[in-house]
Amino acid sequence: MSKRNHPSGAPWRNFYGRFKGKTMRASQQAYLDNDLFALSPGPVSWEDNPDRLPLDLQTSFGTADIWLEIGFGGGEHLVHMAARYPDIGLIGCEPYINGVAMLLGKIRKAGVSNLRVYPGDVRDLFDVLPQQSLAKVFLNYPDPWPKKRHHRRRFVTPEHLEPLARVMKPGAELRVATDIPDYVRQTLEQVPRHGFVWSATRPADWRDPWDDWLSTRYEQKALREGRVPHYLTFHRM
Repeated sequence: MSKRNHPSGAPWRNFYGRFKGKTMRASQQAYLDNDLFALSPGPVSWEDNPDRLPLDLQTSFGTADIWLEIGFGGGEHLVHMAARYPDIGLIGCEPYINGVAMLLGKIRKAGVSNLRVYPGDVRDLFDVLPQQSLAKVFLNYPDPWPKKRHHRRRFVTPEHLEPLARVMKPGAELRVATDIPDYVRQTLEQVPRHGFVWSATRPADWRDPWDDWLSTRYEQKALREGRVPHYLTFHRM
């Protein structure tokens, strides 16, 4: 991270993914215009929260346990979890606005009300989540950044794992699903270095999906192309 700041006072953070793709349908733009603000977890942006005050999650979720999905893609897994666990509060974080629009459409269709959406960089969300506030976190098929010189851009690096550990409760669960063997290697090397332990309660952990897993479109593509999914479970020490 550079020491330069944005005019708003936010620290300069390089972001290497996409914020927007092809032109959205009119219905998707309507979801963004009409639904997104009401589903915000609170003031996350530096303009709205320059003092980086912790989010008031009780206002959104009451006393429910809170789960986070980092990079929810098209949102199918996130909505599946919200529908399956109506007494849990879920936050989805995704900077790709086309994916956010897809999620909002799925939320309308499913009628779930226990879900909040942050359309931005998860590092900004980490800044304002209260310490030890998350009971479970999902990292499903993150961008693999396959070239070696780009491995530092992966999520499983200290820049992301250190603040993630801070906002997870002791014993909280971190799930990582990926079809990239080298991402598995880096995950198993880095995650335990930052306050997590690889779960020993699932002997076939890396081969078998979780009981409540919903196979995403990214996983279906991986299977069609002959890649093997890996399912890793860690707990916050």
